[in-house]
Amino acid sequence: MANRSLLLSAGIIFIPVAALLGSLGIGHILLKGTDKHQIQSKYTAVLSAQAASKKQSLALEVKPVAPTPVIFSVPEEFRGTVTSQIQPRVEDKVIALTFDDGPAPKYTQQILEILKQENIKATFFCVGEMVHYFPQLAKQEVAEGHVIGNHTWHHWLQKMNSQVAANEIESTATAIFEATGVKTSLFRPPYGALNNGVADYAKKNNYAVLMWSDDSQDYRRPSVARVVNNVLREAKPGGMVLMHDGGGNRTQTVAALPKIIANLKQQGYRFVTVPQLLAIQAQKATLTTVTPSHQPNQGT
Repeated sequence: MANRSLLLSAGIIFIPVAALLGSLGIGHILLKGTDKHQIQSKYTAVLSAQAASKKQSLALEVKPVAPTPVIFSVPEEFRGTVTSQIQPRVEDKVIALTFDDGPAPKYTQQILEILKQENIKATFFCVGEMVHYFPQLAKQEVAEGHVIGNHTWHHWLQKMNSQVAANEIESTATAIFEATGVKTSLFRPPYGALNNGVADYAKKNNYAVLMWSDDSQDYRRPSVARVVNNVLREAKPGGMVLMHDGGGNRTQTVAALPKIIANLKQQGYRFVTVPQLLAIQAQKATLTTVTPSHQPNQGT
């Protein structure tokens, strides 16, 4: 009877031990009489597998590092200033094509296709609301090597207090960054208005306020021939050409663009982005700026 009690006691002790070893994947080995070296080897392998699994889980929990934003900057002398064109050296026959009020379905895509075919990079001054609704178009502009500038959220002309003006620019900056990963220091005031609050805010925050020297007047919906003639008549080295890819029907702009490019190329012009244009000027020192007497253009 005593022997039987002893065996039962041993069994009671052995069963949980075996279960414990079984949870480590080695209990069944022990029960089969495997020697201690094999048990140790199996035990080490199990622990190694557990450690590797834990390490992998921790690695999956690590958040990816945010990519470094693309920054469209300008030379320091242009920060906080208003510029309509530059005066390059004679040998630098350069001109910048700029497009306002987009991105817009159909017209922005058509303009991007023309620019790609011609291997030309341009500058797009984007309305924040349009970037919000069509972020893929803004992203495409950047992906294809073009530059983006800020053109306010609503494209308002009326007088704005400092808070409203700040919101118009900063909300657009946020939309551009969220859509493209770009931070830009280029700003163009809607309608070319320099006295309604937004230009003052832009200057105080070191934006380059960028106007134009060559107005296509495409916002008046003239004929294709008139758009072409308007641009060619005012074209000059160091100039910025004003056109539109949004804000309404831009069929005439799309049709006129290849003709404008072909004619300017025949005249020996080289097409650059606005930051490239300003960098050329930074190497020289002569600058043409717009004065506060500039009258708002009702169509931009």
